[in-house]
Amino acid sequence: MNWVLAVPIAWRLGVLCAVGVCLGALANWATQRLAWTPSGANPWIPSPDRPRPNWIHRVPILGWLGLRGEEGLHGRWFWVPPMLVELASGAGVAGLYWWEIHQGGLLPQGLPAPWPPALVLLLHGQWACHVALAWLMLVASLVDANEKLIPDAITVPGTLAGLCVVGLCPWVLLPVVWRLPGYGAVLGFLTAASPRPWPAWLNGFPRLGSLSLAVACWWLWCVALMDRTWRGRRGWYRAAQLMLARLARNPSTWRLGLLGLLGTTCILAVWRWGSAERWAGLLTALIGVAAGGGLIWLVRIIGTATLQREAMGFGDVTLMAMLGAFLGWQSCLIIFFLAPLAALAVGLAQLVLRKEHEIPYGPFLCLAAGILIVQWRAIWAWLEPTLDVLGAMVLGLLLLCLVAMGIMLGGWRALRGLRR
Repeated sequence: MNWVLAVPIAWRLGVLCAVGVCLGALANWATQRLAWTPSGANPWIPSPDRPRPNWIHRVPILGWLGLRGEEGLHGRWFWVPPMLVELASGAGVAGLYWWEIHQGGLLPQGLPAPWPPALVLLLHGQWACHVALAWLMLVASLVDANEKLIPDAITVPGTLAGLCVVGLCPWVLLPVVWRLPGYGAVLGFLTAASPRPWPAWLNGFPRLGSLSLAVACWWLWCVALMDRTWRGRRGWYRAAQLMLARLARNPSTWRLGLLGLLGTTCILAVWRWGSAERWAGLLTALIGVAAGGGLIWLVRIIGTATLQREAMGFGDVTLMAMLGAFLGWQSCLIIFFLAPLAALAVGLAQLVLRKEHEIPYGPFLCLAAGILIVQWRAIWAWLEPTLDVLGAMVLGLLLLCLVAMGIMLGGWRALRGLRR
């Protein structure tokens, strides 16, 4: 990595800015392809004014400037949002590199410089992983903002990519300091046991408990993706019969079952023959998938049962599972409590200005994840002693918060009924 660091930082940032702009253009293209109702403002397909698409229209930023003449067809300023996406993507990729690599913004304070080549290489891999996650979040947010849904075509491959990357190179997880007895402070990566030491029962072969936990988390995600339609009006027994019959007839059930068996084989291979670090990374990612997705799934169930209508889309569940694969279950806790702050402000403004009661929640989950990555050093400095003191009580406190949420939503529904 010495030859990379020998290049002036300004040149590196300029090249990365251009790469980020291209990634923004790719995000715009993916948003059009994944949308149920794609807009006509698409430089990649013909239009009444462009029977033959011109190659210049596919150039990032300049292409949208060249499409300004189609405002009468697609609406005024239609070209501004996608062009801003490409500009923001370029600035974001370069800015993230400057913060994570040049400034060492994620590393613990007091780490002496210059850093060894191995650490610099790991930082570049970590940055590339965060860029990939940011791109996935960008596409999911754009589709959710336009159509209030998050396609599985983004979150499912994203979750699989996160599991594979973390399983192969667990050092792409967020950095923390391990305080090992007899060894002092050692720089490491976030694990499912952090901030406490990795327990022996979570080790790989021959510990069957850790293997059972990993397989359970994996199959929970696979079953969650299946088309589980529940109709409880005729009782629980009849609803279960109908759900199982639909699952048996649906071709996606068998595809997901095959995916589950393939994933179980890979988990077994890492558990049996993988190194201790790779097993710890894979298990951390799997627990993050189950914890992140399960947390939003519980919110969806409680909110739907209390309000008697869908409170949150299942796309938010799969999105949070993807974030858990890349960032771990501890990060999902912060995202869970941080996202509603921005969502509440935007929701109130939308309610006052547009009289709309529903807002897409996916962009706020992604915004909270972005804030967590950039401010990880400060957030972990606050979260580490809290988790160390609370330990397993975190789960109890979280369940109390969910119960309180259900009571609050029930009271809100009762007040609305009295008002009507």
